[in-house]
Amino acid sequence: MSALAGIAAAVVAAGAGDLTAAVLAPGASPFAVIGGALIDAAPPWAKDTAIALFGTADKLALLIGIGLVLLAVAALAGIVQRRRPPWGAAILGALGAIGVIVAMTRPDAEQVWWVPSAVSGVIGTAALALLARRAGPAARTAPARAAVATDGLATPAPDRRAFLVWTGTATALGVLAAIGAQAVRAGGSAVRTVRAAIRLPRAAVAAAPVPVGAELDLPGLAPVVTPNTDFYRIDTALVVPDVAPADWRLRVHGMVENEVELTWEELLALPLEESYTTLTCVSNDVGGDLIGNALWLGYPTRHLLARARPTADADMVLSRSVDGFTASTPLEALTDERGALLAVGMNGEPLPVEHGFPVRMVVPGLYGYVSATKWVTELYVTRFDRDRAYWTDRGWSARGPVKLQSRIDVPRAGIDAGETVIAGVAWHQHSGITGVEVQVDAGPWQPATLATAISADTWVQWRMPWTATPGRHTIRCRATGADGSTQPEQRTPVAPDGATGWHERTVQVT
Repeated sequence: MSALAGIAAAVVAAGAGDLTAAVLAPGASPFAVIGGALIDAAPPWAKDTAIALFGTADKLALLIGIGLVLLAVAALAGIVQRRRPPWGAAILGALGAIGVIVAMTRPDAEQVWWVPSAVSGVIGTAALALLARRAGPAARTAPARAAVATDGLATPAPDRRAFLVWTGTATALGVLAAIGAQAVRAGGSAVRTVRAAIRLPRAAVAAAPVPVGAELDLPGLAPVVTPNTDFYRIDTALVVPDVAPADWRLRVHGMVENEVELTWEELLALPLEESYTTLTCVSNDVGGDLIGNALWLGYPTRHLLARARPTADADMVLSRSVDGFTASTPLEALTDERGALLAVGMNGEPLPVEHGFPVRMVVPGLYGYVSATKWVTELYVTRFDRDRAYWTDRGWSARGPVKLQSRIDVPRAGIDAGETVIAGVAWHQHSGITGVEVQVDAGPWQPATLATAISADTWVQWRMPWTATPGRHTIRCRATGADGSTQPEQRTPVAPDGATGWHERTVQVT
């Protein structure tokens, strides 16, 4: 019963802390601050493993893992409290204190961020002390039982039914508090309401329509333009920042002759441009789906930086998110003609909150970890030999150009013998694709037919007819870039600057 007391105390403590955070500061939820600290402290191999196992559900998996560890520690605290009071309650109090320290050391911490963890610590300590008393004293040793018998005194046995009522009530209160926290966040997000009411201005420079023939429209083949709801999300934010457009500011400073500051209204008043750009996560393994293509609306960073006038010796821009994340982008990539944007729109609507609303970076040809800063609030012009970004400090390459890749989307598993099609996508942003070849088993490489590319900054679909014969077959693909490069056969891991290798699928034909 003592372990159950600890678990119930932890549940009510966590729920109370989460509800307090929802009311005061959503980012200060004890789970969020501890999870954020673990993400920051995790070595690259741990991040890669989490994404490989859970994909875009990596954050959910982390929160579940934290919860399971918390329950195990709480059960131990319950046992300790019954045998050595008050040390069990002290364990839960210490967890609350750790939460307070971590919360106040987060990069985006506000003055009230200590409160939710403090509430969790106080309530957890008090709840465990109360529930442990209801569980009764620890079992006595043989000498102790003999002493009781000699004295003729006996400790009343604990009322198990009453104890279960108390622990059940505490657990239910914790669960209700957590549900209440989610309801407060869902109903109290003024930012989402503001976003829904925004009507973005028409682009001064509109993107050309998607060319006829760009979409092959084959079942199972990724669409050439990725819907917002299907666009991959990989970032370090356990709690998505709520940034009100009226409060948003962008500061351009550092090695510049003229500091620039922009408000939301000033940004929208500038001549915005549209472009289709494919974004890719550096954690996208060969054949992975951490990639998507969208129509972006924004202001070209080359124009903004031209106003700031970087000094001649600057070579990097350190972009910073409202939550403290930073990315190191080569200055050249933000000032050349590739179409890097301060994006405000995605596929004809304001950026989704999860994808950086109100403003994010979009830079063709670079992996997201060095370019695609969401909720961006600062562009600091500097040098690579002077400053380092979030992932650079964790062993990743500082520059991160996207590597040439291709992927087989269909067929995926078992198919019927006969005429069918092999199809997929290929990408080499800011260079383009000139060819894709397919090999079946140990046969010759055969050219696939490319769809019409939207631009060199987007992926392109491809297809090849295949007469499938019964049996087990291995299909491979490789691409050639417009710069003459070919997709290498050798497999390399995603760290430190992106995976390489030929993608292959094994299918059973019947």
